[in-house]
Amino acid sequence: MMLFAWGLRPHVPAVLPPGLCRSSVSSLSLRNRGRMGFAHRIRPSLLGGRPIAARRVPTASMTLVEILAVVVILGLLAVTLTVGITAKMGKAKQEICKTQIAQTVGQLQVWQMEKRGLPPANAGLNALTADVKASWYMEPAKLVDPWGAPYIYLVPGPDGQPFEVLSYGADGQPGGTGDAADISSARLGQ
Repeated sequence: MMLFAWGLRPHVPAVLPPGLCRSSVSSLSLRNRGRMGFAHRIRPSLLGGRPIAARRVPTASMTLVEILAVVVILGLLAVTLTVGITAKMGKAKQEICKTQIAQTVGQLQVWQMEKRGLPPANAGLNALTADVKASWYMEPAKLVDPWGAPYIYLVPGPDGQPFEVLSYGADGQPGGTGDAADISSARLGQ
């Protein structure tokens, strides 16, 4: 039968195992006291190498400050990538527009060779969508610029050219710079 010493914590027995002093027992943490009792806190080497009970393994965890730091870093990374991608989107839309205009010019040239003339200005580019089996056929979706506006078809074109296909860019207004710059078949090579 074990007796408890009155001056010590209630979980410290008055009779100690050999090799264990009262100061080392009283300094043991109270947070580990629980279902396993006192025995799990004594090292097996102090009790002659006999295993007493399974030892509790401390779990690795993150503090709130560490979690907040990770969230802030991820937020800054997301903002940086979003700004970079948004800037590239305007340039990509301009390149898509140039490609679509070049395809449209090619189909107009095929029309011109087969029909010995250009589509009339009042029919516009919609004339390219009339006959599905024709070699100059274009899908109606390809006759709309990346900003959702239809391409503009002008007959005759500037500087003595037979026609011009153009887009007014992101703003949909003549003129402009950057994303809002006009893109014209007359200036595709420049």
